[in-house]
Amino acid sequence: MQIILLENIKNLGNIGDVLNVKRGYARNYLIKNNKALYASEKNINEVNKKKAELNKKDLEVKKDAKKLFNLLNNKTFKVKKLVTENNELYGSVKPTEISKIIFEKENIKVKPSQMDLETGIKTVGMFKVNINLHAEIQANILIQVEKLEDNKI
Repeated sequence: MQIILLENIKNLGNIGDVLNVKRGYARNYLIKNNKALYASEKNINEVNKKKAELNKKDLEVKKDAKKLFNLLNNKTFKVKKLVTENNELYGSVKPTEISKIIFEKENIKVKPSQMDLETGIKTVGMFKVNINLHAEIQANILIQVEKLEDNKI
């Protein structure tokens, strides 16, 4: 299915690009979230006229992403969890939990869908998490998982 992008999307394309993507991806994500339009002649002409405005909007989003990058990059967040004798967690640390921790500590809202965990967090230790703030800006944070002492439950 042919679509035209309304914003820069990492690993896909830039504003105004006409691309072929899978039908489900186009309908369920790109078009639904106003990131793209169906690539009709009318829509292509409309996007080309609005391209300067869309680029300006993207620059503002990028500026905000840079501010967040400066606040978040290389920060360490601690999580205390119950563990087994082998230092394995009961459950795991998920992006939704990391998002809540970032909001509590830094008062910054980060969507769980913006996070790329290199590996699942299922043991005690230090883990690197990439946060996609913008198509061109990625912050890295560290999640330090510590053992929760039994008497502190």
